[in-house]
Amino acid sequence: MSKAEFLTARPAIAAPALGEPYLLTPGPLTTSLTTKQAMLRDWGSWDADFNRVTAEIRQGLLAMAGVHDDSYACVPLQGSGTFAVEAALATAIARDGKALVLMNGAYGKRATQILDYLGRDYIALDKGDYLPPQPEEVAELLERHPDVTDVFLVHCETSSGILNPLREIADVVKARGKGLIVDAMSSFGAVPLTVDKIPFDVMVSSANKCIEGIPGFGFVIIRRALLEQSKGRAHSLSLDLLEQWQYMERTGQWRFTPPTHSVVAFRKALEQHAEEGGVAGRQARYTNNRDTLVAGMRAMGFQTLLEDRWLSPIITTFFSPTHPNFQFKRFYDELKARQFVIYPGKLTIAESFRIGCIGQIDERIVGQLLRAVADTLAVMGVDDCSPAN
Repeated sequence: MSKAEFLTARPAIAAPALGEPYLLTPGPLTTSLTTKQAMLRDWGSWDADFNRVTAEIRQGLLAMAGVHDDSYACVPLQGSGTFAVEAALATAIARDGKALVLMNGAYGKRATQILDYLGRDYIALDKGDYLPPQPEEVAELLERHPDVTDVFLVHCETSSGILNPLREIADVVKARGKGLIVDAMSSFGAVPLTVDKIPFDVMVSSANKCIEGIPGFGFVIIRRALLEQSKGRAHSLSLDLLEQWQYMERTGQWRFTPPTHSVVAFRKALEQHAEEGGVAGRQARYTNNRDTLVAGMRAMGFQTLLEDRWLSPIITTFFSPTHPNFQFKRFYDELKARQFVIYPGKLTIAESFRIGCIGQIDERIVGQLLRAVADTLAVMGVDDCSPAN
């Protein structure tokens, strides 16, 4: 089936059942009614039925990452995605290790903040707001700093919407025998990322992103040998991945009270992910959302921060118009009144805003958004969407 046939064959996505606005953000995002309904039952956190749910999602996530043996482990962890990133960095990087952090946005910078808290040594390659780190730059830094033990990269940096060249960087990192830690928070589930193609040591993501669950936990997929040798590295009882994994392996349970409703909702979201065609199906829908969005916004005069080749199918950053009548707060409020919630910008170089392409939306809903944007501009008296030069 061609992409066009696939998209045409899909049923239209229903509007939110309770009339809430669409969340055009990189998570939390708009979830299906089926996912929401999964949360209507209470679950005992130590009950055998709930333990089976936990086991199912762990196995399902490993399969999505292309793991079909016991070489990797999946460790879910209560809290936001940042909790999981912090636990992963503390586990993967030895106390006397040294990281190379590749950054081009807020989440790469957040990794350096975490490393400061952890007391881990690091160097950073900061590419600013919109340029990707290049493989040759990584190779050159690793040659100059042979004491680097691990490289950290955000796959999709949602502060700009850029999709970084993970595969090429992974080849450079592994050729030099370094560990690779991937923050795939906003890409896993919608952009192919499997261990046979991307030889990562650690990959971190979250329930409320491209698999379209709700907030409550993150998860770490980590090379088992690395996890087993990490004893004593953890800086926190709650964020000790090794202890979390060993307890789950021994009992089937979470060490501390799990986000039960989020977990069972995630299992339902995983089922819907598979029904849509897995990663390929979700990528096709999100990519179509992005293409529809970008074409429509550009037709109104908006400009994207990124060149087309770096645009991810996750979220897109647009420069704010310099028209004197344009104020982001009013733009946001007018769109919210029309049932769409967007995201403010996170750039240091210019005023901007972001619109997500993920969650329970399709090109029909993006079309509704574009009409809402046009209506909002008319109400605001903005007839020129050009950014500053």
